Amino acid sequence: MYLTLKLPVPSSEGKITKKTINGTMYVYYELGREYNREKKYTSAKRVCIGKTIPDNEDVMVPNEKFMKYFPHLVLPEEAENHRSSCLRIGAYLVIRKIISEYRLDVMLARILGKDAGLFLDLAAYSIITENNAGQYYPEYAFNHPLLTENMKIYSDTKVSDFLKNTTVDQRSEFLNKWNEKRDHREKIYISYDSTNKTSQAGEIDIVEIGHPKVDVNKPIFNYSVAYDRNNQEPLFYESYPGSIVDISQLQYALEKAKAYGYRHVGFILDRGYFSKGNIHYMDANGYEFVLMVKGMKNLVSELILQVSGTFENNRANSIRAYKTSGTTVKRKLYEPDEKDRYFHIYYSDSRKTAEREQLESKIDRLSKKLKECMGMDICPGREFQKYFDLIYWHEGMEDQKFMFASEKVDVIDREIKLCGYFVIITSEEMTAKEALELYKSRDTSEKLFRGDKSYIGARSERVHSNEAFDTKIFVEFVASIIRCRMYISLKNEMARNESKQNFMTVPAAIRELEKIELIRGGDNEYHLDHSVTATQKAILKAFEMTSKNVIDQAREISSDLSRIEAEEIEKEAVRKMA
Repeated sequence: MYLTLKLPVPSSEGKITKKTINGTMYVYYELGREYNREKKYTSAKRVCIGKTIPDNEDVMVPNEKFMKYFPHLVLPEEAENHRSSCLRIGAYLVIRKIISEYRLDVMLARILGKDAGLFLDLAAYSIITENNAGQYYPEYAFNHPLLTENMKIYSDTKVSDFLKNTTVDQRSEFLNKWNEKRDHREKIYISYDSTNKTSQAGEIDIVEIGHPKVDVNKPIFNYSVAYDRNNQEPLFYESYPGSIVDISQLQYALEKAKAYGYRHVGFILDRGYFSKGNIHYMDANGYEFVLMVKGMKNLVSELILQVSGTFENNRANSIRAYKTSGTTVKRKLYEPDEKDRYFHIYYSDSRKTAEREQLESKIDRLSKKLKECMGMDICPGREFQKYFDLIYWHEGMEDQKFMFASEKVDVIDREIKLCGYFVIITSEEMTAKEALELYKSRDTSEKLFRGDKSYIGARSERVHSNEAFDTKIFVEFVASIIRCRMYISLKNEMARNESKQNFMTVPAAIRELEKIELIRGGDNEYHLDHSVTATQKAILKAFEMTSKNVIDQAREISSDLSRIEAEEIEKEAVRKMA
């Protein structure tokens, strides 16, 4: 598909080649080179990006591939009047329906004005393409219907300008309006979790050296989301400096929840948020909590050893849905604690096997390292000292050499006894089964984070200013609201059918829905290329849509595009007359 515009041939040194076929000169862009081991030579891998005009080989008519590799070279006024003859509409229709049901379009129009359509298109773009790079947005817009007024296709330059122009007041207003919609009289549980993202942009204030699990000593920022477990919706988000640890940020999140009007709530928290200060703060604000703690912590390890052997093999304590057993003990959490807490202790055979092997492998690794260091002037660290008695030979008053180590069998035996156990603490009375089900409901919020990094393209933000950074995070949060609804709808549909279908995941469903296409016909209007397939009907059913909905909305899109094109032709005629 060739565009109806002319551009200079790109001056990408060593990457652009031309080849004449049947009297037409085609322009090719080199993607890379591949070595053929059998023929023992390197060949170039190229793609056609357009053809030159007859009278001037330095000017070309680009095709759709040109939009992919050189989107920045298509000027806004040239790009906005042209779109592909093949439009992918399936995923767009589903996303548009969710936006309408949540009234996100109305809410954002009041806040952002005429830019609301572009904002929502960027959210849809990140979900469908799993990418958040602004320079590739024009390619997406070229092949999809849009939410902008008159489906206007904006260039990456416009996207860049837009990202720099939203304000903190607009972002705050959206979060206030979004949370106003909740029924604050309802008792809900909020799952709160955070992640960190690496960033190389030194101009962004909150990017600092932090404490990531991977990419140690690299600059990061932190991103957290509060998720309504009952209604299965993200509520609010926070971005904060990379040096701040999770445990100290929680109290600020609790203050935000209070400011949004949440009073009758409980918080479901991972082990990273456990501290006396946080528990006291939740008590002071009347918040309940469901909190995971590590089984190896002294706080709970003694309790585990006390009840060990009393419940693991009893059928009454079996929680079959999670292949585990559980029991509950009531006691104080720490010495000056004024309230009874409920300690739910769980045991799993498969967990025991895995944790025992991890422990044994760690001891083997530490032991091997110590043997390599025998006779050296070293002082092994805390982890070695925990599991081994270290013997030194002293030369004089100051010099000492590490000689050998013996295992602390009692310490290792104790940890072996704790393998397979984990503990959840709740502030209100409930059974072990109820507590585990509440904690496991965090699964959706954890998938939300995985989706944010992997399926919304937000592993890196690809911006270099504070303003653009804040807007990108804002767009990603709205995208996560939409994508979360897609995930829940597909999950519920699978549960109703009591079957696991590979195409009912969000990425697979989007790929399948993208096959629903409008093709421009000889009458210069768009028509569905073929009928909706059985697989596509099954996916659409999850969103309470039918093939008839698709057919009707396809006609509406075709009608809108015809009207838009007629208006553009009329404007161009008036402009020429003037």
